[in-house]
Amino acid sequence: MVTGHETGSLIPSEGATIPVITYRQALNDALRAELARDKSVILLGEEIGIFEGSYKITAGLLTEFGPDRVRDTPIAEEGFVGAAIGAAMLGMRPVVEIMTLNFSLIAMDQIINHAAKIYGMFGGQTPVPLVIRMPGGGGQQLAATHSQNLEVWFAHVPGLKVVAPSTPADAKALLLASIRDNDPVIFLENLSLYNTKGDVPDDDRVAELGKAAVAREGSDLTVIAYSRATTVALEVARQLGDEGISIEVVDLRSLRPLDRETVCASVRKTSRAVVLEDDWLSYGVGAEISATLMEGAFDYLDAPVRRVAAAEVPLPYAKPLERAALPTANDLIRVIRELLDATRFSPAEADAIATATATST
Repeated sequence: MVTGHETGSLIPSEGATIPVITYRQALNDALRAELARDKSVILLGEEIGIFEGSYKITAGLLTEFGPDRVRDTPIAEEGFVGAAIGAAMLGMRPVVEIMTLNFSLIAMDQIINHAAKIYGMFGGQTPVPLVIRMPGGGGQQLAATHSQNLEVWFAHVPGLKVVAPSTPADAKALLLASIRDNDPVIFLENLSLYNTKGDVPDDDRVAELGKAAVAREGSDLTVIAYSRATTVALEVARQLGDEGISIEVVDLRSLRPLDRETVCASVRKTSRAVVLEDDWLSYGVGAEISATLMEGAFDYLDAPVRRVAAAEVPLPYAKPLERAALPTANDLIRVIRELLDATRFSPAEADAIATATATST
């Protein structure tokens, strides 16, 4: 478990400060650092070189490292993902940018039947150290076929690791870890996070894949989230905190491996849980978390786990309809209040119980 989104100590040395940069810049810094550190790292993707990527994540890298290391590809996801898999099998560490998560569907055979299975099918003799970066998510008015969240498709597959950072610091530290990992990693980047800012240590500290973070500590209810949903959960936790309701926020960070112990430990403390996700409700991350809590924290639950997710429709293009289809802070607040009311919770009673407990100990 990691507390406060830290990927190591964020305490600067005397006289030093921690830079505040965007999520976009954090990813760029991570790619630059790994290209400089390890000559086996190469980048592949559509328009990532001269054009610097659709979202400018690879800005400046072609000029700095040259076309042998930063390779523009044809518009053929199945082809360049397959080429990256072959390069990984031969000792390279390719980082692929698929222009949008939605285009990964064209490369599913390569990802699922090859990247995920080669290590096992070859008896553990051939690792596939491959990262596939996938920008995606709703809220940008890109319509139904360019706004999907398909993380559970990948998280379902043994042999893949799936990462979904919510902060600039985690974006950098988890991308560094993903590039250095010997398994294929699906690296999910929500478009709405690219311009968000945060403290990012000016070094190359690496996060541990498969470790959740307690982004905010609390005692009354746990909200479990990842990627953009974590920012919504933290906003709600701050708002309800002003009312005396103490919300703990667990940021999953990795969907596979899933840090089940941190999730269960939090709910054993708060006895109530809500899962917030941008994907559709049915068969989603929330369902997996609910099953995890039934198996690992059932005796501690005061009420059934609740889920807040996107409407089960193709995401509309029209802004009001798109907004209505995605989970909002108000949606989460409503479900939290329903859950607290169902368990007859009140801030005053919680304070009294906490005081009595402290006195008795």
